Amino acid sequence: MTAEDGSQDTPDEHARFAAHLQALSQVSGDAELALVTEVLTDPDAVMAQSAVSRHLDQRAGTLLPGPDYLPWARAMTGVVASYPFLVQRLHEWSLFRAVTLRQSWSPDALTGASNWLQLKIAADPGAATAALILAEAGRTKRIRNAARATVARKSRS
Repeated sequence: MTAEDGSQDTPDEHARFAAHLQALSQVSGDAELALVTEVLTDPDAVMAQSAVSRHLDQRAGTLLPGPDYLPWARAMTGVVASYPFLVQRLHEWSLFRAVTLRQSWSPDALTGASNWLQLKIAADPGAATAALILAEAGRTKRIRNAARATVARKSRS
């Protein structure tokens, strides 16, 4: 089988997914909101939301500590308002930001967060207060153990 043969075997949605990821990785400024809107019109809604979710994770992680995060998150929340998972992911990035930057946050929001966010926070050495909460009230044994390990490392340093 040649490389060309392999590309012919690639389902259309896989090719579109790769194309969406490529375009999203290169977009900047005002064009980002329009591109995310366009990607979300793809006929394969699950694939489109997955591509946008990856993009949100990449952009949020990059923008997180700086002043550009909040206006970006507000604008992006407007674009993805019809997609509950994407809205939740943006809210959880905002909670992660609040925890790691030592801003105001609610323990209830943390204990009600997804496994993804709880694991992310439990493993973050800068989130000692949140790790203490998750060591006791994390959703899963894995989260509680990760949080306990973070707390133990923090107490040794």
